[in-house]
Amino acid sequence: MNRKKDKAFESPRPFKLTHQVVCINNINFQRKSVIGFVELTIFPTVVNLNRIKLNSKQCRIYRVRVNELEAPFIYNDPTLEVCHHESKQRNLNYFSSAYTAAVSAVDPDAGHGELVIKVPSELWKQDDLKVLKVYIEFSLDQPKGGLHFVVPDVEGSMAERGAHVFSFGYQNSTRFWFPCVDSYSELCTWKLEFTVDASMVAVSCGDLVETIYTPDMRKKTFHYVLPIPTAAPNISLSVGPFEILVDPYMHEVTHFCLPQLLPLLKHSMSYLHEIFEFYEEILTCRYPYACFKTVFVDEAYVQVSSYASMSIFSTNLLHSAMIIDQTPLTRRCLAQALAQQFFGCFISRMSWADEWVLKGISGYIYGLYLKKTFGVNEYRHWIKEELDKIVEYELKMGGVLLHPTFSGVKEKDNPTPHLHFSIKHPHTLSWEYYKMFQCKAHLVMRLIENRISMEFMLQVFNKLLSLASTASSQKYQSHMWSQMLLSTHAFLKSISNVSGKDIGPLIKQWVDQSAVVKFFGSFAFNRKRNVLELEIRQDYTSSGTQKYVGPIKVTVQELDGSFNHTLQIEENSLKHDIPCHSKSRRNKKKKIPLMNGEEVDMDLSAMDADSPLLWIRIDPDMSILRKVEFEQADFMWQYQLRYERDVVAQEESISALEKFPTPASRLALTDILEQEQCFYKVRMQACFCLAKIANAMVSTWQGPPAMKSLFTRMFCCKSCPNIVKTNNFLSFQSYFLQKTMPVAMALLRDVQNLCPKDVLNFILDLIKYNDNRKNKFSDNFYRAELIEALTNSLTPAISINNEVRTVDNLNADVRLILEEITRFLNMEKLLPSFRNTITVSCLSAIRQLQKNGHIPSDASLFKSYAEYGHFVDVRVAALEALVDYTRVERSSADLQWLLNMVQNDPAHYVRHKILGMLCKNPPFNKATDSALCNEALVDQLWKLMNSGTSHDWRLRCDAVNLYYTLFGLTRPSCLPLPELGLVLNLKEKKAVLNPTIKPELGVSSVMDTPASIGIHGVGMSYSSVDEEPDPISLGVCGVGQPSMGLKRKAETPLGSPPEPGQVLQQQEEDARGGRYKIRFNTMEDEDIDMETVHDSQAFIHHHLNLLERPSTPGKEPPSVEQSMLSMPATPVPSFPKETTSSSSKHGAEHGHHHHHHHHHEHKKKKKKHKHKHKHKHKHESKEKDRERDNSHAYSNSPASGRSLRSPSLSD
Repeated sequence: MNRKKDKAFESPRPFKLTHQVVCINNINFQRKSVIGFVELTIFPTVVNLNRIKLNSKQCRIYRVRVNELEAPFIYNDPTLEVCHHESKQRNLNYFSSAYTAAVSAVDPDAGHGELVIKVPSELWKQDDLKVLKVYIEFSLDQPKGGLHFVVPDVEGSMAERGAHVFSFGYQNSTRFWFPCVDSYSELCTWKLEFTVDASMVAVSCGDLVETIYTPDMRKKTFHYVLPIPTAAPNISLSVGPFEILVDPYMHEVTHFCLPQLLPLLKHSMSYLHEIFEFYEEILTCRYPYACFKTVFVDEAYVQVSSYASMSIFSTNLLHSAMIIDQTPLTRRCLAQALAQQFFGCFISRMSWADEWVLKGISGYIYGLYLKKTFGVNEYRHWIKEELDKIVEYELKMGGVLLHPTFSGVKEKDNPTPHLHFSIKHPHTLSWEYYKMFQCKAHLVMRLIENRISMEFMLQVFNKLLSLASTASSQKYQSHMWSQMLLSTHAFLKSISNVSGKDIGPLIKQWVDQSAVVKFFGSFAFNRKRNVLELEIRQDYTSSGTQKYVGPIKVTVQELDGSFNHTLQIEENSLKHDIPCHSKSRRNKKKKIPLMNGEEVDMDLSAMDADSPLLWIRIDPDMSILRKVEFEQADFMWQYQLRYERDVVAQEESISALEKFPTPASRLALTDILEQEQCFYKVRMQACFCLAKIANAMVSTWQGPPAMKSLFTRMFCCKSCPNIVKTNNFLSFQSYFLQKTMPVAMALLRDVQNLCPKDVLNFILDLIKYNDNRKNKFSDNFYRAELIEALTNSLTPAISINNEVRTVDNLNADVRLILEEITRFLNMEKLLPSFRNTITVSCLSAIRQLQKNGHIPSDASLFKSYAEYGHFVDVRVAALEALVDYTRVERSSADLQWLLNMVQNDPAHYVRHKILGMLCKNPPFNKATDSALCNEALVDQLWKLMNSGTSHDWRLRCDAVNLYYTLFGLTRPSCLPLPELGLVLNLKEKKAVLNPTIKPELGVSSVMDTPASIGIHGVGMSYSSVDEEPDPISLGVCGVGQPSMGLKRKAETPLGSPPEPGQVLQQQEEDARGGRYKIRFNTMEDEDIDMETVHDSQAFIHHHLNLLERPSTPGKEPPSVEQSMLSMPATPVPSFPKETTSSSSKHGAEHGHHHHHHHHHEHKKKKKKHKHKHKHKHKHESKEKDRERDNSHAYSNSPASGRSLRSPSLSD
């Protein structure tokens, strides 16, 4: 447990950020570009602060000034291309370690960044800690991440078209749209200014101080001020022609939506004030910001994203008063967003390892809101759902670790060896893992509540909030603001102060280690001793399980009442004796008391005559993260279903009864369906269980098909039972039941395994006579379920001597189904339903018809519905059908079509969904041989995760998941074996070219091994190059470059004419002497690690390899480079400059994937400044080479590492 004792927060940076100005003075929707500047106010915390590292991705930096002086800067983003594009490595283990290293190399929580600014010496030579103002001009052109432009392709001005832009991202992604310290722990105050068209509105964090029109009245500037110290990742922006609604109940709350959606906005937001009141009441604390804004945008990245004083939502959450199903979902989203305002935005985290506390608290108070608004049943159902999800995930994937403490740096200290990604950093996590992480976090908070009581829990939250709000109002004093950062240690300390209880063991069990508990229970009743002998076994050997030692609650319902027992699970005890209270006396007619104090009459004839036990439950309060498999007799499950009042118990008994298809089970389920006091979700689950039982009892089933008479009695006309009454959805419980029953009935099968004729006719009648004219609610979800019922009734076609399927020889029933689906689809075009639910159901129905062989399999319909421009739910449904088609038909063309969409689709959510669906339903997997698995596909997916997704962390992790699903961790089996290009001499830590391979082979066939990556500060030689560079060194770092087919994504503008800020260094005296001097850095954090200084031999070999690398095919290497290649191998030591510049050359290629550079101009013209400027972007890579060599194999991972300070070069 390496939790820091609660001193003030230790910053990883040699400075403290106190204030930041962001000014965006031009947003161009046509070009999708943004121009602006930032100004950071920085307090140095060390004397001689000569480097400032900031985060910035895909921004073009035009100039940097520190206190009005031009400052040189270096930009290097190793995450653009994780593994060098010439690397022949294709195994995921290698990629994972390289990716983790690349992300760590620019991790702001370790004090790193993509942008290194050299502070002009006159500012740090005078040994005093003066405030520095860092001013950076930047632009963004067609950003691929961070900001999303939605520009509908229709007529009219941008405002009329509803064009809008908003910031998005997974975790800390603000660096994608302006330079900042992109860390949750670096707080500062903000001034935000956005100049937009007069017809547009800019919404951002903080208070809108003023809006000023430009003199020509064509634009206006919105000035926001955020006086509460906030981290950059919690800053956001949204610009569009929004309609504005001031909340009628709370005037400090404003809502924004796209044109013409105002009526929906009014309805959807009408109860937001209740959520505010609820949180303020339980936390006994005011909402922390002066205002709150909700913005609804199209093509949202996630449904809800929370930022300081504002939240961005998907516009698809808006609904009218006629929609039933969407209402609870939208309320839940709003409640989540508000909970995160308190914990997540206002109170931020100290480090990634403390993320679980914030996610846990916000999820926990959201759960309290659910309990109050939707009731205890809904709450307990939700807890059970979440618990089942996390248990299933951990058993499948092998554990979710909430508080990863990385004591060691070595790879063998990996706390989660079972995962194919690293959890050291949010940006390397799989999205699914992160969702499960949040789920587990709030469940653990509930376990803490069970231990210390809700009252103390809420006191802890109140204490944290009041400390933070006191701190937030202070002027800048570094020790005060850190009270707004929450760490695991501070949270636990607060709990022990408030409650006086030690929850150490609980934290150790659920937070500091991963995995869940798996119990198996069975029992016997000992009549002589009147004792219940309970046996509880554990499985703690399989993946994702742990051993539990501690208390466990068991509830036994006897004839005399319900009794709770707390058993102690010891190391090896299995059997527990529980004394029974009631002698088995069933002769006296007596009511039986239940858990909730109710007394009921029961028919006890089904019971075991010798035993007083009605049913037994293990851990009924879900106070352990566990899976319980308990064995009791079928009559006990039936009693539990009928009489236990807890919804969780009822759901457990329904699941258990699937294994007991008897008339008694059938009766118990039917009774539940008819019981109106029963929770509607339990009744819905009973429908599906009843269908399964009916199918198992098909030969002995008496009477009409299951549920049919019940449905007729509840929803059909008395006089004409096959005609359904006109819709009336005023009772939501019966509405949900009416929707579900036909879907479950359609799963019934007769002895021939076909859907019974009367069931199909019944469903077709429901569709035919459906009448919604008098209903005040929409029936679109109900009609969608009826289509799903038709789909469920389908069974595989019986083909006679391989006849070709045509519409003429269709089975009559299938023909009826197809006609209904076609009619529904055509109606949708004329009268689209809310969220196109009907289309979504029709698409999955058509896919089922194809899969069952009724109509020819064809992907073209799905492709047309999947195109950009359709509503997102429709696209996702069509894509799901396509993914399934690709797997069943093993179609490589369609897989390509899908992957192409992943690379090029404008909607980030859709790309994310495609990869997710391909992982769930893969075209093949690592265990099977498939024609689809070929070298081209491996290369394509490798390229996708290596460089094609560098702008979206979530998408990159999705691509990694897909690669893992298809090929596993090691080298894909369909690839030829690589030739080994290097002999590794492990003893001397150096790599020598394999003598059996001719040198012309170069290094392209080298096997890379994961680098053991250490991270140091960037140390570059900034010697100026005054004179004309000599041809050879130019050949390496200038002209030689295009031959590598170099592309670079985020050019800090090389093509643009040089600006004053781009001179590499003011000519300093010490640099004048030797042009090629390598200087040692003298910053404190950059002490030379002697372990890493190169063995000069290895270094020379490494650079020889570099020089002999073949150029990209199809390009003539420039003559200068050829002269380099033909040089003898010996002179390398006498050309110290060459080695460094060749290493620079290879560094520049790291990860730059799009847009060719415009650097051909200086092939012939030896422009001094161009050359200097070029250099600037390359120095950083020297450290990488160093690093690689250090890892005793030449590998191209661009994880930026140590600076080059090798003695062998300084002679």
